[in-house]
Amino acid sequence: MLTTFKKFIAGGALLALFFTFPLPFPAPAAYAAGTAVPEKAPTTYDIPTVIQRTSPSVVAIIGKPDQLDKSDRFNLAHGTGVVVKADGWIVTNAHVVKDMSNLTVVTLDGKQYDGKVTNMDEESDLALVKIAATGLAPAKFAANYTMKMGETVVAIGTPISFSLRNSATSGIISGVNRSVNSTYRLIQTDAAVNPGNSGGPLVNMKGEVVGINSLKFASIGIDNLSFAIPADTVQYVLHHFFTYGKVKRPYFGAELEESWAAVVGLPTKEPLHVVRVEEGSPASLAGIKAGDVIYSINNQSITTIVDFNELLKKYLPGQKVEIMTQSNGDLIKRSVTFAEEKK
Repeated sequence: MLTTFKKFIAGGALLALFFTFPLPFPAPAAYAAGTAVPEKAPTTYDIPTVIQRTSPSVVAIIGKPDQLDKSDRFNLAHGTGVVVKADGWIVTNAHVVKDMSNLTVVTLDGKQYDGKVTNMDEESDLALVKIAATGLAPAKFAANYTMKMGETVVAIGTPISFSLRNSATSGIISGVNRSVNSTYRLIQTDAAVNPGNSGGPLVNMKGEVVGINSLKFASIGIDNLSFAIPADTVQYVLHHFFTYGKVKRPYFGAELEESWAAVVGLPTKEPLHVVRVEEGSPASLAGIKAGDVIYSINNQSITTIVDFNELLKKYLPGQKVEIMTQSNGDLIKRSVTFAEEKK
């Protein structure tokens, strides 16, 4: 059976997405006279509360697909977005808005705004849309958050039909640190996502956005196998958008190859192999050549290309790193000054 892996966007064209208890002991003296005990905010919420708290930060996006007949007013595509700043900044998937014109953004209260794509990064599949609005409710993104397999999450979006905007589904984190057709690591979830969920949030029980829904497997016999861009990658890209206007990625200039174990997803400590080095590139200037082996960058081991890409998120063009290599049987630490990746 042929298994396909697709990004999901609406229109159906693609499947891509207190309990309270009596105190067992007398109340402290400070509260014996009837002074109210300060209520401690819960660290987690139930699903209805998470949806209620998060939905105001979720918007629906609809527009005309550039590749379809624009004279037909029913030829529309749609997706989902997440408010990141109160003055009208919204993050969504790049594949949602890449070929979409006449964008209209609809907030939870039904207000409609013209949308403009200001920044787009297809490598991470993220984009920024700006609308002329103020007083929006920015989503809270999880920071330094360690996800656990099996924890409950909620996906909010606009599945199948624009009339179903702000629909919610729940599930669990099925896997973390997944490497599936992506430059960076992804989150796997079984929360149901459908065409139009692209760009919508995946939310934990603290009401924090842990990911932006982006991909799913689509094939007969495959159910609820979806993937989201982790919050740290989203924040990395947004920081670059707002600071530089684009993602300024370091350029290394060498084609790398993973071990067989890494390719099939087995745990491995095998390093990366250099297959090809571009002439004049930072790798070439540092003396790295085809056939060399790369063990670490600034003493951080790397065994997969995704590991390599994740490490590069820490650096900017022009910064220098120490790369441990093996060349002709000798271990050599080489100094590499990154250039800027050109598109």
